[in-house]
Amino acid sequence: MDREEAVCPVCGQPVATVVRRHKTLGAWVPVWSPGPCRSPDCASNAAPAPQAGPTARQHPGEPAGK
Repeated sequence: MDREEAVCPVCGQPVATVVRRHKTLGAWVPVWSPGPCRSPDCASNAAPAPQAGPTARQHPGEPAGK
C-alpha cells in the first residue's frame, strides 16, 4: 500500500486523502484517492459559488414581481 502524502496535481500543495468504496466480486473494497484542493490560489479550486435560492415564495395565481 502506498503511504505517500496526496498532493494537488496542479499546485503541488498537500491535500486530504478521500476514501471511497468500489464493489468488486460482490465485496465493497476501499479506494484511496486525493481529495479536492482547498488552496485559494490554486487553479483547480474553481468550485462554483453556491447559488442563492428564491427569497420569497410566489403563490399560484399571484402575479410575478409582487
